[in-house]
Amino acid sequence: MTPTEHDAAWPDHQPTALLVLADGTVLEGFGLGAEGHAVGEVCFNTAMTGYEEILTDPSYAGQLITFTFPHIGNVGTNDEDIETVNMAATPGARGVILRSAITDPSNYRASRHLDQWLKARGIIGLSGIDTRALTAMIRSKGMPNAVIAHARNSQFDLHALKEEAREWPGLEGMDLVPMVTSGQRFTWDETPWAWDKGFGRQTEPEFNVVAIDYGIKRNILRLLAGSGCKITVVPATTSAEDILAMKPDGVFLSNGPGDPAETGKYAVPVIQKVIASGTPTFGICLGHQMLGLAVGAKTRKMHQGHHGANHPVKDETTGKVEITSMNHGFAVDQATLPKGATQTHVSLFDGSNCGIQLDGKPVFSVQYHPEASPGPRDSHYLFKRFTDLMRANKRT
Repeated sequence: MTPTEHDAAWPDHQPTALLVLADGTVLEGFGLGAEGHAVGEVCFNTAMTGYEEILTDPSYAGQLITFTFPHIGNVGTNDEDIETVNMAATPGARGVILRSAITDPSNYRASRHLDQWLKARGIIGLSGIDTRALTAMIRSKGMPNAVIAHARNSQFDLHALKEEAREWPGLEGMDLVPMVTSGQRFTWDETPWAWDKGFGRQTEPEFNVVAIDYGIKRNILRLLAGSGCKITVVPATTSAEDILAMKPDGVFLSNGPGDPAETGKYAVPVIQKVIASGTPTFGICLGHQMLGLAVGAKTRKMHQGHHGANHPVKDETTGKVEITSMNHGFAVDQATLPKGATQTHVSLFDGSNCGIQLDGKPVFSVQYHPEASPGPRDSHYLFKRFTDLMRANKRT
């Protein structure tokens, strides 16, 4: 065999994508989606389904997602499963890391190949690395800062990428809510998706709810609407006076990205005034963390975070165990909860706080995502708990 024939038979597969960790480790793979590079925190997600919902969850802003499930992309993408509300905002995840190359979609709802969808949204992807080993490293060492880079010509400035990964400060101390919150208030009446029917509309609402948008997901709004709520979504910096002037029956504190202590610098005073007004209040994820801050608790950065759709949580008010969807890298430190704030939910993985309620007040929150999307529906009852509080408050 001639050298030319040898080269044709055994092509040199040059890496077209890199994951460069802050400690200088370089993982080589093959590029997907958009070209370019992005810096963020690497986390792993254990969900087996719902990759489109995960990648468009604003709570993932500033992060690079490693999927532990090896087959991502096999059901394609569609416009119905996007979770981002503010389409003009920065997309949720900055990058995606996969074990295997994306397969062609095989689902009747698919309208676009995942690779094309990633390109259109400007999300950089990488495949062909051992995601199991990367996940094991995160479990032992914590979530690293890294740069993901994709170049079809395999040309990388490795020194510059290492320097960028090393110098990125990380999510602690970072307020990312301005990147994802809505620029102005708007109303929402879309209800949950139904098989062969699509989404419905709420035409006879019982409650007037103001949702503070720290990076809210569509399915939260759909479940609120489906529970009988007329919803006004307001930007994260809206004042308590403007919120209460709308005479809400309830106030919702949404999920979102970044360090809750930083967002809390402007959000906590608003939440404290809402609580003092006696208005029923319900928080999810970042909203839960900031409610904790508002009553005097502290938040802490987690070692590996909780990201997936199979997390067991115990509701200590009922004794029920539910399987939940989670996405957070910070948590309320239960040891700092003050008197009058009772822990209601706890993670059965690591014992971390997953819910609180204020004694004698119609105020509660959970750390996980009861709206799922993706994930199980075990926790949908929390939306009824919120409407029950609003109904009881209206009667008095």
